[in-house]
Amino acid sequence: MGKPATGFGTIADRDVRDISVAPDGTVFAVGGGSATAPALWEFDSAAGKFVSRGIPEPGATLARAVAATNDTVFFGAGSTLNGGGSASRACLFAYNRATGQFTRVTPPELETDPSIRELAVFGDQLIVGTAASTEQSKMAVLELANVSTYRVATSVGITAKAFARIGDVVYFANEIGLLQYNLTSNAVSPVSFDGPELGEIWGVDALSGKVVVTSAYGFIATIDPIAGQCSVTDLAAAGAPVQAQTAMGMAAGGGYIYVGGNGSIARHSVTGGPVAYLRAPGEAKDAIMVGNTLYAGMYSGQGIWKYNPEDGLPITQAAAFPKAQNRPLDVTWDATNGLVLVGAQSDTEAGGSLWSHDPATGASKHFINPIDNTQLLRAVVAQDGVAYLGGGGPQIPDGGTIVAFNPVTGTELWRIAPQDAGTAALAVQGHNLYALSRKGTITVIDVRTRQTIHQASIKALSYGFGAMVTNNGVVYGVSDTSLFHFDPFTFAVGTVLADTAGGWYSGSHLTNDEAGNIYSLRGRNLVRLEVPSFPQSAVQVATRSIGRNTKLQVTATNTESVPATITIVTPYGHKRFTDILPGANAYHPFTVRAQDIPAGEVTLTSTVQVGGRPVTSTKTVTYSAN
Repeated sequence: MGKPATGFGTIADRDVRDISVAPDGTVFAVGGGSATAPALWEFDSAAGKFVSRGIPEPGATLARAVAATNDTVFFGAGSTLNGGGSASRACLFAYNRATGQFTRVTPPELETDPSIRELAVFGDQLIVGTAASTEQSKMAVLELANVSTYRVATSVGITAKAFARIGDVVYFANEIGLLQYNLTSNAVSPVSFDGPELGEIWGVDALSGKVVVTSAYGFIATIDPIAGQCSVTDLAAAGAPVQAQTAMGMAAGGGYIYVGGNGSIARHSVTGGPVAYLRAPGEAKDAIMVGNTLYAGMYSGQGIWKYNPEDGLPITQAAAFPKAQNRPLDVTWDATNGLVLVGAQSDTEAGGSLWSHDPATGASKHFINPIDNTQLLRAVVAQDGVAYLGGGGPQIPDGGTIVAFNPVTGTELWRIAPQDAGTAALAVQGHNLYALSRKGTITVIDVRTRQTIHQASIKALSYGFGAMVTNNGVVYGVSDTSLFHFDPFTFAVGTVLADTAGGWYSGSHLTNDEAGNIYSLRGRNLVRLEVPSFPQSAVQVATRSIGRNTKLQVTATNTESVPATITIVTPYGHKRFTDILPGANAYHPFTVRAQDIPAGEVTLTSTVQVGGRPVTSTKTVTYSAN
């Protein structure tokens, strides 16, 4: 007691997902996450290491369950994160320890689900639970003396895991609560008790006729399933060590910064007030603010949740979507259509979906596989009523597709594939769509012409997952290592904050608030990048006919108290002016070789030096036809 745990071996698969100790003391392990299919691993005490006993299912992508007796090891696997295509569905194998042979023993009723989620041996029976997607999960009991003798029951929800047996009842967890499987009646039902919501459950055990549940909310619930009574032990209050989680989604606005985690969303005050914690089932993978209301995409299969600190209500579910569309990856706001948009991935079925939610009416829609039936939606951004979707995924070896999409009608407008790898993040500034790839290539597309106008590698700053946001006319990006920005005209990348070592769980994030401040992580600490807000330079546009030509005359005034660099961009060319003094003008007449000029836009960018670094603001003004 009191000694820290120490490792005694490793398996060649990347992850260990389950272990089992046979009655004779032999340890078996399973996992996955490597380039090869998952194997069954046995600890060879004589050699002092784990050795592979073989790969029973080449099509499996992950093994999540193992249970061992003195003569047989049961191996449960299937597909997750890399679903669809040639990947296998739920598969159960019996490994004969004497002969070294695998025998497939999957009940056919379980093969409709993506994977075996849990296994446990109780006496002379094997209990099996599945992870489902398009239908309810299953529970099964197999007789060890003859595993072809079995019973199957349909469960509740899409997960059946963490087994504990009391008499003829197996207690287990789904994605949000505690269930019971009565082996006599072969029926599954919820467990009723007078305690709190359990959220995601990490463990179920039996002790003295009671069920002991470990909640992701940080407490232990001891439940008497017959009397329906419950007592709760808070783990932190009981002395368990506490530290910050690795973070997920992030959003800022209304005086707060919200940081998503597992089972909790931390609400930080911009004024330095105490941190509040919102209990929410699952994981807030990404979020945005609409006014003072937070909208978060919640894994796994929990849809969109909302919270407004001003209405006094707890966080609640705003919209639900098909459970197979379980992993929200990016949340954005479509200001033109007034919609919360979420790009999601289907872990087990491949592909993904676009979700929409209208906060004004409460209506929601979803569009399955708007790119194709393989590519997930890694990123979504909206402008002028168009949603730009960035695709990719583990089954896409090369570039991910970008689709322009109408989120109201569900209609594809156009598509291109200019990237060298799947999308990591998207942002839009003016007419330019920025696409950051998983290989660290930035691609800028003019959405009017659908042509690539810039492409360069920035993999020294970003490789793998990333995020981008447009702030005061400048696109900022973040990776696990760096926070950076792009010049809005040359697209040159510059480092804003180096060596961040962001404490992210599933990809980096950044967000900004109404004041233009940017938030991200350095380690597991929330950091704010204060971007000073300056008045835009004043601009005037006039036209003047000179013979057969017309002059588009643009005058920009530096309204700052420090010198500025001003860039004027028109449909007829651009002009850059340096060191424009306070109150001075930058003027240029652009020649148009026509007597008539159609209506158009002029974009003005002003850059000043503050504290030794550039701060840029951008504005766009329209002019009428002459």
